[in-house]
Amino acid sequence: MMPIVWPILVIVVTVFGVLGVAAVSTMLERRLLGVFQDRPGPNRVGPFGLFQVIADAMKMLFKQDWIPPFADKPVFLVAPIIGFLAVLLCFGVVPITPIWGVAGELNVGLLFIFGMLGLGVYSVVLAGWSSNNKYALLGGMRAAAQMISYEVFMGLSVMGVVMAAGSFSIRDIVEAQTNCWFIIPQCLGAVIFLLAGIAETHRLPFDFPEGENEIGAGFHTEYSGMKFGMFYLAEYAGVALSSALITTLYLGGWHGPFLPPFLWFAIKVFLLICFYILLRAALPRPRYDQLMSFGWKVLLPLSLLNILVTGAVILLRAGV
Repeated sequence: MMPIVWPILVIVVTVFGVLGVAAVSTMLERRLLGVFQDRPGPNRVGPFGLFQVIADAMKMLFKQDWIPPFADKPVFLVAPIIGFLAVLLCFGVVPITPIWGVAGELNVGLLFIFGMLGLGVYSVVLAGWSSNNKYALLGGMRAAAQMISYEVFMGLSVMGVVMAAGSFSIRDIVEAQTNCWFIIPQCLGAVIFLLAGIAETHRLPFDFPEGENEIGAGFHTEYSGMKFGMFYLAEYAGVALSSALITTLYLGGWHGPFLPPFLWFAIKVFLLICFYILLRAALPRPRYDQLMSFGWKVLLPLSLLNILVTGAVILLRAGV
């Protein structure tokens, strides 16, 4: 019985853990933004405002679920589900500890994640197109161009890590960092991955698909209720996923002295999520053309340079 119960337990706890982290991140962001901007933030619902997350969830659940009569209803309904599931499935191949992970042993775990990230593009494009709204369509097209472009740089940035570890398995990559975290030899790749992660999750300052001062709310302009809530949760789950990937690929995963492996993993992910929130409070939004030019003219050459230098160092150390 135990061989059957354990995988089910891991899956259930992982799913609810991701949902919990995404929900708590909304509260964490609002409180930290309050600290950064010298104001209290939400502090009325429950002790220290901790029940604000529950209040927001109840509001989403009971809000009127309206579908525009001019929308393509089947596509309109399925778009947020695709986006949320794509992020959720990515966590299945992220090993949290040496013994905890849904499919942490998958030997192509990194490729699986990029496949799911590519699937997430369909979510925003279909949402924008099916809404039959010019602002939503413009936001969807922005999102498609931005996410597809920065997936290229994200994929190239991790090639140095794959070359150093000799595997596409995320667990093998973490184990390869037992003596030295890859953030040291792959610092350039880590910076590129971080920037690409911000663009992939369309967080400030790269939130052009949802530019509220330009195109309303972008691709989810026509969404309300829990359909909007799924996009909302997918964004914060994406931030957690990006933080977890940086932790596993560059910061040694669960490795660290004294503390249990899970605590080390949680601390690193928590600090990275706080860094994402700090960027929202500190940086202004550039123009959309500047973002795309920066990616293709700066990040692409740097990614290729990182691969070239990493390959040369590996060959030199091998005595070839």
